[in-house]
Amino acid sequence: MAIEPVIRPAQRSDIPAIKSVAEDAELFPPEMLEDMIAGYLEKTTRDIWFVSVADGRVVGFGYCEPERMTRGTWNLLAIGILAERRGRGIGGAMMRYLEDRLRSGGERILIVETMGTPAFLRTRAFYRANGYAEEARIREFYEPGGDKIVFWKRLRELA
Repeated sequence: MAIEPVIRPAQRSDIPAIKSVAEDAELFPPEMLEDMIAGYLEKTTRDIWFVSVADGRVVGFGYCEPERMTRGTWNLLAIGILAERRGRGIGGAMMRYLEDRLRSGGERILIVETMGTPAFLRTRAFYRANGYAEEARIREFYEPGGDKIVFWKRLRELA
């Protein structure tokens, strides 16, 4: 019987597993990870990296950073789950973890960007199912026919 995943802040020791998830989910080349996560590990950025651990291993991760020149707006730059674990509610739990963490820190908006091609249909459905509204579309942003879709969710009102 599988144990419910635990979602927690990422640690340096998670890097090999995060690389595996990034490669499995085809998010970014794994060799980019060390540079991407360095500021978080060195505490020189406000970035948030978090992992989902099930059955003793990392099965998913997320990466979020504050948007420059905004008040309380954050951008989820990556969320990935091993293919063998998708469709089990882990992604939704990871989104709730991040939203609660941002909300408790006084943040107000979370955005996420994805591609508008048929290959990302399930991804877009996932964000809609988690309460995100399609806010913007930039045509052919990534490549010819590869629109950038921006989803938006209000976490709280800014006082």
